[in-house]
Amino acid sequence: MRILIAEDEQDLNRILKRRLEAAGYSVDNVFDGAEAMELLSYTSYDAVILDIMMPKADGLQVLSSLRKAGKNTPVLFLTARDSISDRVTGLDMGANDYLVKPFSFDELLARLRVLLRTSFGQASNLLTVGDLVLDPGARAVRRGNANIDLSAKEYALLEYLMRNAGRVLSRETIEDHIWNYDYEGGTNVVDVYISYLRKKIDTKGLPRLIHTVRGAGYVIREEGR
Repeated sequence: MRILIAEDEQDLNRILKRRLEAAGYSVDNVFDGAEAMELLSYTSYDAVILDIMMPKADGLQVLSSLRKAGKNTPVLFLTARDSISDRVTGLDMGANDYLVKPFSFDELLARLRVLLRTSFGQASNLLTVGDLVLDPGARAVRRGNANIDLSAKEYALLEYLMRNAGRVLSRETIEDHIWNYDYEGGTNVVDVYISYLRKKIDTKGLPRLIHTVRGAGYVIREEGR
């Protein structure tokens, strides 16, 4: 999942980026509202973490611009402004959640999981395709009774495929949601990581779950569906 952080407190911004990346997210970070609006105008994010009090444009202006553009990207306000009126204003303008500083990073992760679950129309945190189960809270994957160890990028790719189960995803769409602007790898990175996943998920003797759709991309689904 690809996340945008807009936070002008530089130390906090960098800590959030580092910890979210350690949790498996792809993260872009900016330090003012104008930069946030620019990135949001041409990049598709799965969630946005916004400070309210930022230079050049505050978080409310960023949110207003995002919603006027017709984008339903989940937005979590992360701010020191903790009055009821501030919360009501943010939520009424289209924010999805509001977390007051100081905060627990574990709570932030839990709230992000809820935002993503709601955004993808899923009732449970557990993602399931056939006998493959991914638990975002525990960052655990198993197929049948076997636990599967994945690297951070393999996990992120599998989570994105499973959140879009049954939907064919182009290589460009996958790359946009799994890798951030700092990535400097090869052009076939998606194919490489799909191959890694197949070796761990679609092992010999098991029904294939990850499928190639020629000329279109990849999809995860049970065979015959």
